[in-house]
Amino acid sequence: MPPLAHALGWDETVYVSQYDPRVPAAFFSAPRSRGVSFLTAPFIAATPSVLVLRIGLTLLSSAALYAAFRVWRPVAGARTTALAALLFAGLWITQISGPQAMPNLWVAFGAVAATGWFLRAVTGREPRANWWLAGCVAVTALFRAPDAVWLALPLIATALFRSRRTLAYLVGGLAAGLAQWVAEAYIRFGSVQDRLHVSSATEGDMGLHLNFDNAWSSLNGPLLCRPCTATVDSPGLTLWWLALPLLAAAALAHAMRERRLLPTALPMAVAAALSVPYLLMIDYSAPRFLLPAYALLALPVAGLVTRLNPRRGLVLAGLLIAAQLVSQATVLTRVTASTAITNERYRAAADSLRTLGLRPPCLVSGPRALPIAYDAGCASAQVDGNNVSTTVAGILDRAAKVPTALLTAKGQRPPHYARDWTPYPLHHTPGWTAWLAPAGPQGP
Repeated sequence: MPPLAHALGWDETVYVSQYDPRVPAAFFSAPRSRGVSFLTAPFIAATPSVLVLRIGLTLLSSAALYAAFRVWRPVAGARTTALAALLFAGLWITQISGPQAMPNLWVAFGAVAATGWFLRAVTGREPRANWWLAGCVAVTALFRAPDAVWLALPLIATALFRSRRTLAYLVGGLAAGLAQWVAEAYIRFGSVQDRLHVSSATEGDMGLHLNFDNAWSSLNGPLLCRPCTATVDSPGLTLWWLALPLLAAAALAHAMRERRLLPTALPMAVAAALSVPYLLMIDYSAPRFLLPAYALLALPVAGLVTRLNPRRGLVLAGLLIAAQLVSQATVLTRVTASTAITNERYRAAADSLRTLGLRPPCLVSGPRALPIAYDAGCASAQVDGNNVSTTVAGILDRAAKVPTALLTAKGQRPPHYARDWTPYPLHHTPGWTAWLAPAGPQGP
């Protein structure tokens, strides 16, 4: 379990706070789905310990890794399945995602399992495979509703030609998984179309954006590249990414010669579909976005390696895999250290706010407000940016009722409505300042 510090990151705060009985729920934006919140709810209800939560998620994600790839054993064989799981688990972004309260790794597990059960349903005589397929698609939709649709598209297209009986289970599972997301769309946004419109605006107006350069730049971190001004760190450690499509093409050619096209081509098609929104429709990136594609592509690549016959070829492949695992551990160490520092800064800022007298019920606004407010036990609100949840009038109204702080970065002035608030430097942070509103009547 990577040492991510006993604090939650920005997005983790949003998901975990939804069902935390001790803290107000953070604003839940339109693109998000509630699977991670459901997953973490039992842990966070039992204890506020972030360490316990991370240990629990590590154990669950490890079990899910085994279960998802185990589905492929009758399809691809034991050696291929084990090697594919190793290749995927060896990625630094997979390892750092295991203990995190984030959805992309769970989408990867769902996509691998769903694709495997689909193949077992259409190529074998396993009546229960259809039900497992429906369940895996439904669970994937709970974690990321849009991703589940992209997952289903190539499976539906294949089912139309290979097994129309499977189509009913596939569509039924997708509908069941999307039900909660659709219901919330009508309750909170008015309709599915309105939620998609708001979601697109939150993501920066989704459209045709060739995003390969941002994906490449963020391959070795940071965890979120928005706006993506990063440059590739240690280009030699990213060669695997450039080799991946070449290896997949070689695996496809080999499968065509062996006349085993579907078990190789389908995971590649699903991987391509799941990559569309992140490589072609947004203008920022994060390494975790492509986790489902990596998990699926590991299967044909592993199949190619395990079919090498000459001993020299196997030895060379083993050395390359070992080098890949070592290089990924190097990146993991660096990114983990950077992430832990950021998380500790959030925790230090929250401690400083408590020292200044902020006690629940309270409110925190401004950059980085969500994770800091969560640690301080306060509500959070934003008047601009991607997480707009209130207005200036709303902030001022709350400030008149409960202790309120506005956060600014080093050298940044507060907005006009907080110019007369009192500034306090936040210790053990890179120059962040908390502007405290004048004390008003206390109460919720």
